[in-house]
Amino acid sequence: MTDTETIAVYDAKAQDYADLVSTDKPNRHLRAFIAALPKGGHALDIGCGPGNSATQMQAAGLTVTAIDPSEKMVEVGREKYGIDIKRGTYDDITETAHYDGVWSSFSMLHIPRADVPRHLATIRKALKPNGTFVIGVKTGTGEDRDSIGRRYTYFTRDELDTLLTAAGLTPTDHFEGREAGLAGTIDPFIIVTAHA
Repeated sequence: MTDTETIAVYDAKAQDYADLVSTDKPNRHLRAFIAALPKGGHALDIGCGPGNSATQMQAAGLTVTAIDPSEKMVEVGREKYGIDIKRGTYDDITETAHYDGVWSSFSMLHIPRADVPRHLATIRKALKPNGTFVIGVKTGTGEDRDSIGRRYTYFTRDELDTLLTAAGLTPTDHFEGREAGLAGTIDPFIIVTAHA
């Protein structure tokens, strides 16, 4: 994500976002992701925000690389959780067959639609054989900004499955729901687990 307006929103609201996502234990999707990786495996948390999920992965014994484009998110994560978050974007993923799992929880939805196929291909390349990829996005169609200025690309389930398959990933599990986010609106979303 390189949209400066979206990054500015996260910089301004980093502590609010950290308070929103802070939890003492992983949700069922993160628990399943952790369980799918080998003991001591290496996970990439891309768009990690303040690092709550990355912290829980580390607590479960995984080696974690956590990156986020917002400097304030990086600062809050380091202060709140003591986790070593690096500032970076999807364009900074350069590894080949390096990660046992990649966690992309509601971060790729800020990427322009035209860039999504190449980022998914990069993730597929970075995953080890049979590696696990989890992606969460808001569902819908088109691209727009929300009420607080963040850029969104919306996906349908079929579109997301098609994109994952084209990148060489096999979708194996889907979860759809609705919840309130940072902007306060209750929006539909999907979380998809796929394998290399």
